Amino acid sequence: MLRLLYTLILTLVAPLFLYGLFKRKSGKPSVGKRWKEHFGFTPEIVRKEDQPVVWFHAVSVGEVIAVTPLIRRYASANPNHTLVVTTTTPTGAEQADKLADIAQHRYMPLDFSFAIKGFIKRIRPSELIIVETELWPNTLSSVSRAGVPITVINARLSERSCQNYAKVRPFFWLAAQHIDALCCQFEADAERFIRLGVEESRILVTGSIKFDITVKPETQTDGDHLRAILGPDRPVWVAASTHEGEEEKVLSAHQALIKNQPNALLLLVPRHPERFNRVEQLCNETGFPLNEKASPTS
Repeated sequence: MLRLLYTLILTLVAPLFLYGLFKRKSGKPSVGKRWKEHFGFTPEIVRKEDQPVVWFHAVSVGEVIAVTPLIRRYASANPNHTLVVTTTTPTGAEQADKLADIAQHRYMPLDFSFAIKGFIKRIRPSELIIVETELWPNTLSSVSRAGVPITVINARLSERSCQNYAKVRPFFWLAAQHIDALCCQFEADAERFIRLGVEESRILVTGSIKFDITVKPETQTDGDHLRAILGPDRPVWVAASTHEGEEEKVLSAHQALIKNQPNALLLLVPRHPERFNRVEQLCNETGFPLNEKASPTS
């Protein structure tokens, strides 16, 4: 009964979600003709008949970037495995394409049982690895019923989210009960999942995979070159992955900063590419015109 209620609610909100996902925006890649994949009409993958398929799900850009080093290490250690990466967003898909030499990308189906079952039938995964806390009840139920073990890595749960989940614990448990291993970033995250009813035996604290990176020599060289362009002694700060409403606060802080550090440089990086033009306009209106030469007023 609870799952039926959840699916009914999902049916009502899905059109709004799809509208935002499929709507064309300047600077944003498009789902295009691949929209059917969100309904489980997933193209077959290239695989050898005897190769196990390991399915990584990373919802969007940030999660794909975070899991990329792990996927590359996994591919190196398991050359006889076929790797599939799913994302929900087209920007995530664009980032996942950078793994095309070792993994195949597909769009994640919506959390309807028929869509997930169609995906599983075509992909035939032997394992599902979810990046961060992307827990969808029908997905995890269908995957579990197919006999596919489920691991969540880099899991995080803020106190606020924990309290919100506690208010709808039956819905949370629809998904969480199917997780075989929950690898949390920190002890505090693990404790919150335990409070929500996840068995301690299924929880591990493994740290954040975002710190498990190896900086390539050419990246270090590019960084040194950029620092030389900006000025070796110039104060530089970065506001990255910002959302609507945050840029105003960042620019206000920069305005206060340059009173004491007039040569300070702000690198402002909106999270969504389709907002670049709007943020550029905001910078101009605030008195910080963009300058490719990184002038003191940038």
